[in-house]
Amino acid sequence: MNCLQDKKSLTILAIESSCDETACAVVRDGRTVLSNVIATQIEIHRRFGGVVPEIASRNHTLAIENVVREALERANVTKDDIDAVAVTYGAGLVGALLVGVNFAKGLAYAWNKPLFAISHVKGHIAANYIDSTLTPPYLCLLASGGHTAIVNVEDYEKVSFIAGSRDDAAGEAFDKVARVLGLPYPGGPEIQKKARDGKVVYDMPVPKFGKSDDLYFSYSGLKTFVINLVHKMEQKGEELPACDIAASFQAAAVSQLADTLSLVCERTGVKKVAIAGGVSANEELRRRASELASRGVEVHYPKLTYCTDNAAMIGAAAYFVIKSGAEASGLDVDAKATVPLK
Repeated sequence: MNCLQDKKSLTILAIESSCDETACAVVRDGRTVLSNVIATQIEIHRRFGGVVPEIASRNHTLAIENVVREALERANVTKDDIDAVAVTYGAGLVGALLVGVNFAKGLAYAWNKPLFAISHVKGHIAANYIDSTLTPPYLCLLASGGHTAIVNVEDYEKVSFIAGSRDDAAGEAFDKVARVLGLPYPGGPEIQKKARDGKVVYDMPVPKFGKSDDLYFSYSGLKTFVINLVHKMEQKGEELPACDIAASFQAAAVSQLADTLSLVCERTGVKKVAIAGGVSANEELRRRASELASRGVEVHYPKLTYCTDNAAMIGAAAYFVIKSGAEASGLDVDAKATVPLK
């Protein structure tokens, strides 16, 4: 048991630096965000077509002090109002993570506050608790640039794996297809914009399952299909129908997510689901998930602000870690490129 578990109200300062956003938030009781500050590096990395780890790390170093200061000011709190410091320790880019982890260690030591190292994956799941009444148990579809999986959230701190990707993550596939179509980074929003003006005219590969099959996701074949389609058109000198390709790709990519989630609901009988991760912002995915709602399934999404990387979700996750009785992390905690989903 930690000394904060029985405290009536908890105010947590959280830091997130796993990729190309330097973020800090102040979160109260796991569901109320007092401030949420994000310094994004999208424009910096866009010229390279994706995140350059060394550049990301350097820019986190430049931004983090100001981001933390601004989060405290916006929340109108001081260090004396903070009960604990939380930070993403993985998964992500190790150099980027180290900036946040080491800054959080320094704050925890200087302020004499307990430090809690939080999984980025659990943060995405916990984004659904912000400004929400969602409680376990439920199924969670996690779809981001680094992860694609369905997990069973039996309790706030008890998560079991059901199905995952055999190759690329969904968000990774969006980025790669966007690059092939000549669209800027990040690919997800750009594919969505193009798809609005296109039609689903290409029959792209989607895994099909029988009643007894093991469920999984696979995006490598879908990505390769688009690459080959584009190359053939370019070799023939044909005009590239980017909008139709984007619409067809998005439909196939989302079908995997929505159809597999539907199958898991049928097999488990669970009638409550949450969508998490950057791809949860996708309007086609939300439309397909609403079809589950029409069949009596309770569907939850994070607000768009909390779909992509942010520190508010880390503060929310930390609250439930603390309430579970978990001990604080030592100041020897280290960054990790990968962490288990469970």
